[in-house]
Amino acid sequence: MKIRPAAIHRFGMLDTEAVPGPADQTVHGHVLVGVVVLASPMNERVLTVPYPGLAPYVESAELARLIVSASVPANGETFLVSRALRLAAESGVRGVVSFADPMPRRRVTGEGVVIGSPGHLGIVYQALGARFTGRGTARSLCFLPDGSVLSARSKAKVTGREAGSGGVVRRLELLGARPLWPEEEPARWLAEILPAIGARAARHPGNLRYLLPAARTRAERSRTVFGMPSLPYPKWADDRRPA
Repeated sequence: MKIRPAAIHRFGMLDTEAVPGPADQTVHGHVLVGVVVLASPMNERVLTVPYPGLAPYVESAELARLIVSASVPANGETFLVSRALRLAAESGVRGVVSFADPMPRRRVTGEGVVIGSPGHLGIVYQALGARFTGRGTARSLCFLPDGSVLSARSKAKVTGREAGSGGVVRRLELLGARPLWPEEEPARWLAEILPAIGARAARHPGNLRYLLPAARTRAERSRTVFGMPSLPYPKWADDRRPA
């Protein structure tokens, strides 16, 4: 189960020449090959610290999703992001925060443990000239066997029997957890089933934070005020560079 961000603006890139296949998603008859979603982060400070002069969720937002099909030629990601920022600027957005997760993600399959994602440094943001400002908050994560993360918020929904807890429980049941009985204490259930399905705890040092000004003109871009200093771009060490 994928968790959808609280979207503010959505942008899509269409291939007007591709012939739609049975697995393709289309918009007005054209194949959708890229998506950018600007969304509201869970904590307002994600926006107000790097952009202290902008109204959060209106003039600033988080780039929560960037997906580009493998069929898109080189530089397609930078093209899509730059165009999305230009369109967002026409709606009043002036600053965007984006994060890159450098931690590899592993998942358990019938053939053993495989690397689902090698981790990312945010090279697309570096190519766009984004401002790198260091890492986000370090935290402990609960990795599930499929490589996804069971967030602290999802755990709280289950233990508090909040709205949306049923979806979290079904997600864990699909990974092999036994059912949560109505009279059962949810916290004890989580403590039992997480080790049983192969969930593991890991310390995450924090995602890499990039700031992207959104502007219609060069003059608007030059007026962007950042609340965080610029740092040198991170690079892979030789023993961490993905194949």
